[in-house]
Amino acid sequence: MQINKDCLLLIAEFEGLSLKPYLCPAKKATIGYGNTYYKDGKKVTMLDKNITKEEALDLLKVIVDSFAKEVSKLVVSPLNQNQFNALVSFAYNVGANNLKNSTLLKLVNKDPNQLAISNEFLKWVNAGGEKSKGLERRRVKESQIYFKK
Repeated sequence: MQINKDCLLLIAEFEGLSLKPYLCPAKKATIGYGNTYYKDGKKVTMLDKNITKEEALDLLKVIVDSFAKEVSKLVVSPLNQNQFNALVSFAYNVGANNLKNSTLLKLVNKDPNQLAISNEFLKWVNAGGEKSKGLERRRVKESQIYFKK
C-alpha cells in the first residue's frame, strides 16, 4: 500500500511544524514535521540551519514514504487504507523497530480487525519516560482512524 493525503495530514496534525531545529519531548533534535533525520539519512542537530515550509513538506513526504515501506514489510495481513494510515502514523512517531517488536503488530498480523488492537495503540503514550497528553490524543485518533470504515 501507499500513503495518501489523509496519512500526511494526520502526521502533520500531531507533529506540528517547526522550520528551525528544536528538542522534542524525547529530547531528540527535530525539524520540520517531527523529523529527526534528513532525506540523506543525516541526523538533525540543534546547530542545523532553518528550512523552508516547502523543504519541510518534501522531507515529510520522503520520510513518511520510507515508514510506509517498513509498515508494508512488517504487516502480513491485508489492510484497508485507514488501517495502513494509522500504522504508518504510529511507526513514524515511535519508530519502525518499536512497531516491529510490538504486541500491536502481532495482533494486526493475527487478525487486523480484532478490537484488542485499540488497546495496544493506547499503551504507547510516554515520551522521555513520562505520560504525554499529546501522545494520548494521537493514539486515540490513530485507533479511531484504524477502525474507521
